[in-house]
Amino acid sequence: MLSDQSNTVADSFGITISLPASMQQVYKEAFKIDLQKYNGDDSWTLPMPARFIVDQRAVIKASDVNLDHTVRPEPSSAVDVLKNL
Repeated sequence: MLSDQSNTVADSFGITISLPASMQQVYKEAFKIDLQKYNGDDSWTLPMPARFIVDQRAVIKASDVNLDHTVRPEPSSAVDVLKNL
């Protein structure tokens, strides 16, 4: 598990998205989410939903990234990768 305030790691993987001004307003007013406070910066970026399985040598063994947060990988696929590490 990774906590990635400021999306530093997500940005290094190229999986951040910048919210346009119209969505920033929605986050502030409708959702009551202060993304700048949460991120610890003023970037208005979010990471794309992602899962990476990394071995002990820091090699990515599997990855799943999808802009649609409703599309989730099957947990069994992660278990299969982990069994083979």
